[in-house]
Amino acid sequence: MSIVTKSIVNADAEARYLSPGELDRIKGFVTSGERRLRIAQVLTESRERIVKEAGNQLFQKRPDIVSPGGNAYGEEMTATCLRDMDYYLRLITYGVVAGDVTPIEEIGLVGVREMYNSLGTPIPAVAEAVRSMKSVATSLLSSEDAAEAASYFDYVVGAMQ
Repeated sequence: MSIVTKSIVNADAEARYLSPGELDRIKGFVTSGERRLRIAQVLTESRERIVKEAGNQLFQKRPDIVSPGGNAYGEEMTATCLRDMDYYLRLITYGVVAGDVTPIEEIGLVGVREMYNSLGTPIPAVAEAVRSMKSVATSLLSSEDAAEAASYFDYVVGAMQ
């Protein structure tokens, strides 16, 4: 839920107008909109590169997952791993655009640990994949934009631990 929606819902629940503080936070949200859209655009346009490079980093750090018996062993399973990485990157762009982690939480993190545990997928490897995507993605952004985007990657990693 964006800061705008949260502010309106809270004010309406109390049958009041938006407070000066809420209006200031909304102004900051609107003002940062261009930056958030720029970040999402870079991540979206670079998604193939981010996933490919991050996948290579992951497979070098965690050769166990691409070795026989590993969850990403073989072409089909490697492609599934990269597909999942792309999915988390897409969720992160939703969060960046919204300026809030709610879309990430509601769309993609509810039940994620249970799902990976049931599939026998090592959650630390999934978290490492997201950290690798963060590294690649932030290298494509200015330092200010990278700091903004990093918090969403960190949120996903934190939710997996």
